[in-house]
Amino acid sequence: MVHRPRPVAPGVALFPAQTPTLPPATHTNSYALGDREVLLIEPATPHPDEQDAWISWAEGLRAEGRRLVALFATHHHHDHVAGADLLARRLALPLWAHEATAARISTPVSRTLRDGEEIPLDGAPPQRWRVLHTPGHAPGHLCLFEPSLRCLVVGDMVASVGTILIAPGDGDMAEYLRQLERLASLDASLALPAHGDPIDAPSALFRHYIRHRLSRELKVLDALGGSMHGRSIQEILLEAYADTPPALHGIAELSLRAHLEKLESEGRVRQEAGRFSSQGGR
Repeated sequence: MVHRPRPVAPGVALFPAQTPTLPPATHTNSYALGDREVLLIEPATPHPDEQDAWISWAEGLRAEGRRLVALFATHHHHDHVAGADLLARRLALPLWAHEATAARISTPVSRTLRDGEEIPLDGAPPQRWRVLHTPGHAPGHLCLFEPSLRCLVVGDMVASVGTILIAPGDGDMAEYLRQLERLASLDASLALPAHGDPIDAPSALFRHYIRHRLSRELKVLDALGGSMHGRSIQEILLEAYADTPPALHGIAELSLRAHLEKLESEGRVRQEAGRFSSQGGR
């Protein structure tokens, strides 16, 4: 059963709403940051009944005497911004996001945020959320970190339900791994993902994600080893993702292509006429 809203940290509340996200997730989490001035994270849901519930939640905060500052989108994917236009209009709030997100959505972005900026929110005590540009899953992906709370809004960098897709085009596997290490170095005590429950001791999970991706990368290289004429995507997929159910091979292929792009950029894999071969490095 989904409980909403519910407090998850001092001056932070969670409101999950149904969205067309990838299974096994069914909801995208929105968050209210601040106890006097409030920033609303992830205007996500496209469903009218869920949008009404979301607006009632936001208006309830106003009825408590709190000032809503803005809507904030971690990145441009549909299950994070599908409600942005309607929610911004109905609540008369601006939308904030990275410039790469602003370039990919139709809803006007009133303020583009950059790495290192701070968002101060008045309250007792006040909060100061540091903006972190964390591309890898999406070019304009942003996280937010509040050092005094040791609380980290992570969007789609990790999840506590399902996994994170790094897809060619939007995704960059090498950058994603670098940003996970950056997030791990913050030593946050709580991470707030877009999908699933809040995560205690998140640095361990960030590093688990890194190990998992590098382990998969080794399987990709093993699948290429000893091939005289290179291997096709499907041949690599069947070997490197032998532990993945066939029903998920479509998603697995996107992840595989992201791994191959990374390995090509590092000079460890070569592609010729749609076939891939190892360049000998591990």
